[in-house]
Amino acid sequence: MSLKKLIKSFKYATNGIISAIKTEQNIRVHLLIMEFVILFGLLFKISVFEWIIILICFMVVISSELFNTALEKCVDLISPNKNELAKISKDISAGAVLVTAFFAALIGLMIFGPKIILFVKDLML
Repeated sequence: MSLKKLIKSFKYATNGIISAIKTEQNIRVHLLIMEFVILFGLLFKISVFEWIIILICFMVVISSELFNTALEKCVDLISPNKNELAKISKDISAGAVLVTAFFAALIGLMIFGPKIILFVKDLML
């Protein structure tokens, strides 16, 4: 692959991410939550290992949201009229995002929960 083609492929991928951010409310919500998690991570000085886990969660949730958006756009293109199979396909894809976001939140609670409890206890003393 030539360098020119490689650069173009990165440009197309970046355009896709930007397009999703501009058009999809849910991805913006996930990015806002990411900002808060990063802030809490800095505040509570989480370990390198905890950062790795958090970054993996970010990657999985954002990637699943991007896949969901791509699938929804394809379904809309193929089936512009109401169609039960199209609806089921989109609902399942959205469900996959919900599963990844739920487990990412659970992992976040496991990492930050004890730190928040200690912080609150220290405030009360």
